Amino acid sequence: MSFLQEMEKRILIADGAMGTLLYSYGTDSCYEELNLSHPEEIIKIHQAYIDAGADVIQTNTYAANYLKLQRYGLEDQVKEINSMAVRNAKKAATDRTYILGTIGGNRGIKPNSIPIEEIKRSFREQLYCLLLEGIDGILLETYYDMNEMETVLEIARKETNLPIVAQVSMQEVGFLQDQTPINEALKRLDGLGADVVGINCRLGPHQMIIALEEVELPKHAFLSSYPNASLPAYTDGKFHYKGDAEYFRKSAHAFRNQGIRLLGGCCGTTPEHIHAFASELKNVTPITEKQIKVKKSPILIEPLAPIRDVPPLQEIVKERPSVIVELDPPKKLNTDRFFQGTKALKEVGIDAITLADNSLASPRISNEALGYLVKEQINLRPLIHITCRDRNIIGLQSHLMGLHTLGLHDVLAITGDPARVGDLPGASSVYDVSSFELIGMIKQFNEGLSLTGKDLGQKGAFSIAAAFNPNVKSIEKAVQRMEKKIKFGADYFITQPIYSEEKLVEVYEATRHIEAPIYIGFMPLTGSNNAEFLHNEVPGIKIDQSIRDQMFELKHDPIASEKEGIAITKYLMEAAADLFNGIYLITPFMRYHMTVELANHARTYNTELQRRKQHAKTITN
Repeated sequence: MSFLQEMEKRILIADGAMGTLLYSYGTDSCYEELNLSHPEEIIKIHQAYIDAGADVIQTNTYAANYLKLQRYGLEDQVKEINSMAVRNAKKAATDRTYILGTIGGNRGIKPNSIPIEEIKRSFREQLYCLLLEGIDGILLETYYDMNEMETVLEIARKETNLPIVAQVSMQEVGFLQDQTPINEALKRLDGLGADVVGINCRLGPHQMIIALEEVELPKHAFLSSYPNASLPAYTDGKFHYKGDAEYFRKSAHAFRNQGIRLLGGCCGTTPEHIHAFASELKNVTPITEKQIKVKKSPILIEPLAPIRDVPPLQEIVKERPSVIVELDPPKKLNTDRFFQGTKALKEVGIDAITLADNSLASPRISNEALGYLVKEQINLRPLIHITCRDRNIIGLQSHLMGLHTLGLHDVLAITGDPARVGDLPGASSVYDVSSFELIGMIKQFNEGLSLTGKDLGQKGAFSIAAAFNPNVKSIEKAVQRMEKKIKFGADYFITQPIYSEEKLVEVYEATRHIEAPIYIGFMPLTGSNNAEFLHNEVPGIKIDQSIRDQMFELKHDPIASEKEGIAITKYLMEAAADLFNGIYLITPFMRYHMTVELANHARTYNTELQRRKQHAKTITN
């Protein structure tokens, strides 16, 4: 009787973990290579699972593909390792054991980490090796990325008529890492021809059962589940799982009640866990579709009263000239000078104060805390920078929820300088997401949904700025990044500092088709050393040689150097005023008197410019 025919009549019990079991024995190398060097150990584990009651075992080939084996210098042994893995499984199997050739996902929880073409090539190679050895089916497991899963499933379905089990992994209960609801994901896999669809890894029985409560039985495929033993703990430098077999036994019927026909184990599970499932469900009749009650959880987002009492910056800058100023949070706990500068800038009529997020990877007072005080005590709009460097996706979501709660809705989403450029060499960069995904996350908050698609109870009201660096060799590529950020949800852009009139014109011509407003960045130079440092050491900033020469001539006169820096910026701002409505001033070294003077000049110049334009229009009419 075939694998699928057997599932028509009863629930099949699959095996449990291979890698974490080997790890618990003290093995810390390439587990798939053990098929060749220690086949007896692999056969012994297969036999232990069969003795525990497993009807289905999987080959020890989860990571036996070119992409993963090359980490160990074993990329040329793909065929040998996969072939021997099947043979080892066959040596352990009885005449009632089904063998599935396992192929694991490559992308993990980071989307697009490996180009899809590389995945296709690597997948085909491993698939052919397994098929040539004669297996009973294919198990695609631990896929976080639906694009990868759908791609390889389509390949496998074209290449073989053998049963295919397709299992995805949830980033959070009910959702994949790309926010695809698990019910939708399984429907799509069913539609692509998988014979069994399900979930495995990451979560234990409790959370998998909760997720399955909202899953409808597929139209064609059977349903499967391979839970972890528990969430992993980390003690004395080693990961371990604490879920016991008795807990699995108690959860067995709950899986049956959700329509599961293939039930096994993933990370942390042992033959004892599988025996617990088998002892409860062997020869138990599967539940029918009519008996399953699917829990419906519609997203209910409560009506939201208007949060903003002022329009967002992207609307302001479309209507009139606008000036925003960056004033870095202090590196020390004394905030007197920071608030003196903020008050002075408010008096000259800027539209927002922008607060960097530990710029140049150096720790500063939280911009969230300062932003709230600026808003409440000075009544000036704060624009909060958010980097991907310092927070993982948990921290980013929490941070966004905190900003929303504090009424800080103007944000700039940026990748952030790597931690290694800062003054804490032991720090690490997180970068769970790029600026593109961060923008998308914030835009999703505005729909009332978390990263994983969960109902937040309210819609956010974030206005999302994005960075644009025109100081690159190919401005066309920089504009393509702008366009991509707009697709992810960016509302307007803020540029890196510009130091030439030619660059202003180049930016204008390259972005004329972009509807999103642009704030052009300017940072007044304070001296020759400052100009050389910015040009040679700060990523994304280039300063014309003529300007650096001007500053060098005043190298020994700090006051004249500062005045020259202001004069250069005024000239560039006037040139920009004919092309762009938005001016973004960056305060150098807390010298807020410089940006106060420049902001005041921008206001008076723009007023005069508008007066002249109106006068010319009147004469024309």
